[in-house]
Amino acid sequence: MELSGRDFDRIPPRNLRVQVKEFARLWLTAERRADGLEAEGRPEDFYLTGVRSTCQWLAGVIITVDGPSGRAHAWSPSPITGVQTKAYEELIAEETRAAERAAVGSVPGEPDFVDGVLATLLWAWRRSGVPPIEVDRAHVS
Repeated sequence: MELSGRDFDRIPPRNLRVQVKEFARLWLTAERRADGLEAEGRPEDFYLTGVRSTCQWLAGVIITVDGPSGRAHAWSPSPITGVQTKAYEELIAEETRAAERAAVGSVPGEPDFVDGVLATLLWAWRRSGVPPIEVDRAHVS
């Protein structure tokens, strides 16, 4: 996914409990790493995919979907429950609880999609712990 300064300017600050700039760095790092894996022909990192999809949802990314009536625009779906609506405070809190419930079945030592989602929500929404991935000191304007 290609990100620009306009994408970062549109991140709703009310969806985060960390600074928008910190969140933007995390999101940019996750997108660059995923692009790098794809360019190298390496398999998808499901933990990283969880981080990316959570960032896209929290940021309010609009995606293009193919439907029965052709192409349409929609909000990125919430990562655990799949709700395709704009993220807002109450929904983010519920998604965090859903991620916590889903993580109960995760295999210890094998981080997966759910673990990436939960780590991102705990950091960005509850401001608990550290960023879910090591963040590049990328310039975000």
